[in-house]
Amino acid sequence: MMLTPQKPLLAVLAGETRTPPPVWLMRQAGRYLAEYRQVRSKAANFIEFCFTPELAAEVTLQPIRRFGFDAAIMFADILLIPIALGRKVWFVTGEGPKLEPFNPADFEGLTEGRVAEVLAPIGETLRLVKPQLPDNTTLIGFAGSPWTVATYMVEGGGSKDRYATRVAAWSDPVAFDGMLDRIADATAEYLIMQANAGAEVLKLFDSWAEGLPEPLFERVIIRPTRRIVDQVRAAGIDVPIIGFPRGAGTLYPRYARETGVTALALDTSVQPEWARSVLPDNLPVQGHLDPSVLRAGGAMLDSEVDRLLEAWEGRPHIFNLGHGITPDVPVTHVEQLLARIRRSV
Repeated sequence: MMLTPQKPLLAVLAGETRTPPPVWLMRQAGRYLAEYRQVRSKAANFIEFCFTPELAAEVTLQPIRRFGFDAAIMFADILLIPIALGRKVWFVTGEGPKLEPFNPADFEGLTEGRVAEVLAPIGETLRLVKPQLPDNTTLIGFAGSPWTVATYMVEGGGSKDRYATRVAAWSDPVAFDGMLDRIADATAEYLIMQANAGAEVLKLFDSWAEGLPEPLFERVIIRPTRRIVDQVRAAGIDVPIIGFPRGAGTLYPRYARETGVTALALDTSVQPEWARSVLPDNLPVQGHLDPSVLRAGGAMLDSEVDRLLEAWEGRPHIFNLGHGITPDVPVTHVEQLLARIRRSV
């Protein structure tokens, strides 16, 4: 008989219901913590920060020491894959990531075969973190999904509506899909490396999946995600995979059915009653508190926590935000959140 995993997060991902549910927060290692800002000051720039295992491991562990979250997510960035593919990435203070805009027609020029070499420091971060975690804390690795990574590559940075990327996807589907395949293959290799370095769960962030018509969603979200999952499984990696197609709306069920992910992370806009009616009964879900109510705190934070706990009662559920924690969130509000979730413990 198969034993139920003892770590709360792994138990839920195996289909068990836990009360209270396990909890962690996207971007839980970040600027809202004074100790993070102190360590961040030791690196010359953000990319160097991500590629320095000692610093990245330290900030990965900080929220675990302070709050006792049920999972630690390795500190890195979704835009390390373009670097491994030979593209230049840099961060501008107050503006975010910048890249040299990429033409999908040039996808055959993307460098292959350097993922293991370029991203080796991320594996070292995981190896440093793993032995320092409490016995009941799960270690999560992650990557950006191909569509989201592609939007940054084509646009040259963040974009309000990813318009140039969408035009490129429609204009030259052969080249665009070829670019996505290169990104997907590199991402699968990266995730396999993370699992071999100690990651117990893998997460795929498709942060810009919103606003896509179904034919394009199938091409640029579902198809490359399935490609990644298939390659990870073919390599003998059986750890759970959480998919997060943020903003997928009514296409969440297709994503859940067709990509092969173990669990589905939901964004803030998803109505729990609708999701429960259309998602497979045994599919673990993660989410999906509004980050702005965490910033607001007070009675409304308690009320929203209670609403989500009640909405997902009796189902495998991981409590999280519907997107990442923002730098302006007071630490006391995170403490309030955790106290409300765990008040029955």
